[in-house]
Amino acid sequence: MGGRRGNAIKLGSRFERAFLFAKEKHAGQTRKASGVPYLAHLMGVASLALEYGGDEDVAIAALLHDVVEDCGGRAMLKAVKRRFGSRVAKMVEGCTDSDTVPKRPWRERKDTYLQHLKSADEETRLVSAADKLNNLRSILSDYREVGEVVWERFKGGREGTLWYYRALLEEFQRGKPNRLIRDFELLVLELEAKAKKKRAGASAR
Repeated sequence: MGGRRGNAIKLGSRFERAFLFAKEKHAGQTRKASGVPYLAHLMGVASLALEYGGDEDVAIAALLHDVVEDCGGRAMLKAVKRRFGSRVAKMVEGCTDSDTVPKRPWRERKDTYLQHLKSADEETRLVSAADKLNNLRSILSDYREVGEVVWERFKGGREGTLWYYRALLEEFQRGKPNRLIRDFELLVLELEAKAKKKRAGASAR
């Protein structure tokens, strides 16, 4: 994961179709509390997947990693497989923590996702780590701006969110060391430190 350098990655018409597909399916969706189009997150994840060594299929899966969870469940996964192939569909499925409506309880979904990661292939773990790294960057950016209010945006609250990203880091670290996971670790440590400092300040008052 995240190790290849020097090989030119070509993005062709399949990537363009995937971008338009993601744009159509996620139309009107925004990031939590920010109003930023959700497509910005998908582009960010695709960018990270490419930066850390992914090929065109991996970048396509990065663009589509939430389309099953947020835009149609199992039927949407079949559409992804039909349009973009079984390799892309496998990665998208591996990055999906819910394909039902309504979704299962938050902690149950996260525990299941972590279990699935244990047996996921390297390219699925790359897309997952790129997704979570992009999320962490957004959380930290918002935390610097609004402070503790940021936790209200997440079903797991402060403690659940911190637990989840620490558990993800530990799972990613089971694989071979690479730059993506090192970057992920730095952000987890920064988020934990900020939360700990805030708690200590609150206790002192």
